[in-house]
Amino acid sequence: MSSFDNAKITKAVNSYFDGKVTSRTIELEDGAIKTLGVMLPGEYEFGTAEPELMEIYSGELELKLPNASEWKTIKGGEEFSVGGNAKFNVRVKKLTDYCCSFIK
Repeated sequence: MSSFDNAKITKAVNSYFDGKVTSRTIELEDGAIKTLGVMLPGEYEFGTAEPELMEIYSGELELKLPNASEWKTIKGGEEFSVGGNAKFNVRVKKLTDYCCSFIK
């Protein structure tokens, strides 16, 4: 899906890691919450409250999921899931455009 119809968009930016990761929150008609954002090159640790699906539209990063022993390369057109109440690490290699869906 390249666009969302009938969505409520929060104007205020979500900014993390000194502005190196930013996103905007959108709410769809069915109540689903997503964030659309950009990550600049760098290393980041994220925490989840609920399970999340991360769709990578463009860019490249290395991912280390909870309990994983190795890093995995993720590129534009790929996605990954993270469970709730978890931490995961990314090493962003190229400017990365993403959509995060919060799974309930």
